[in-house]
Amino acid sequence: MKRWLGKAETTLGNHSDRLNAINIFPVADGDTGTNLYLTVRAAAHALHDTVTDTAAMPRISADTTVQAAGPAQPAHNDVGSVLSRAGQAAMEQARGNSGTLFAVFLCAAAEPLAGHARISSPLLAAALNRAQIRAWSALSDPVPGTMLSVMEAAARAAAAVDSAHDGDDSNQTLGLALDAAVAAALEAVVHTEDQLDALHAAHVVDAGGVGMLLILDCLRSAVLGEELQSELLDGLHGYDVQDPHIHADMPRDDGVEVMCTISLSPLDAAMMRQRLDEMGDSVIMSQVGGAADAAGLYRWRVHVHVLDVETAVALIRSLGEPADLSVSELAVPRDPDAGFATETSTPDGHDR
Repeated sequence: MKRWLGKAETTLGNHSDRLNAINIFPVADGDTGTNLYLTVRAAAHALHDTVTDTAAMPRISADTTVQAAGPAQPAHNDVGSVLSRAGQAAMEQARGNSGTLFAVFLCAAAEPLAGHARISSPLLAAALNRAQIRAWSALSDPVPGTMLSVMEAAARAAAAVDSAHDGDDSNQTLGLALDAAVAAALEAVVHTEDQLDALHAAHVVDAGGVGMLLILDCLRSAVLGEELQSELLDGLHGYDVQDPHIHADMPRDDGVEVMCTISLSPLDAAMMRQRLDEMGDSVIMSQVGGAADAAGLYRWRVHVHVLDVETAVALIRSLGEPADLSVSELAVPRDPDAGFATETSTPDGHDR
């Protein structure tokens, strides 16, 4: 997990400019690459001080699954526990629509892996499926042709391999599942251009989808100990280095992006989602952590694009006290380290 997120951080850093260049849906603000990179970086850095005690780790054969860690087994030998820690950090610091959806994906993927010290094909299939379902459900108005479609395609491909091999948990079948997941993700990325009118007109693929493809290939590379497949991106429309930043000539969107973390009851969370759906779009709400506090409140990460920021912030404050509240103009592309307006947090990026 540490190798995966470390590779993903480096890879997205290297590709952020190209991802930004083709970011036109649903807001042509050219920062999907930046937002994904910063969100993955938060996840990766959360594991920097996690030290693996190899002496304490059980010896794992190619066809053995280690079950839940007992009291004597450190939590950092638990794949799900480690990934959950990274996911929570990503959720707290998620940037924009694409970063928030990836953080949701990461947190959900950790759940089926809890109590296991290695990944197998059945666990990979379960993790990818849980993650794509959670990501689809987090967005109030999800549409195909985005990174959601790429997540779904990868999950379906991994599940097909697992089913064809009758739940075999060998490393060989895991490799086949990872190969299939990345291949299906690539096919889904290519297909995005024909699923969304804006992408078809601009003759480009979806930026978030490409970012998700890169992240999945980093997972394959980290687990199998193989190099990244640089040829994956060959021929993707709009992705050549000489291609222009296509978003630069697109009309700018009015409005702002509002993001925060807030503790709410399930009823208030449902009410907030409904009200935000009425006043804006790109609404994403997902839990941060699974347990309620002593008052029965759950932590939520909130993301929305609105025209009237005062009304949106007033709604949020009427239901609870937001933390890490950020307000970002959609029409102004910015350096992520020099944002224009925040209240209780560092500046936030925006994209989808």
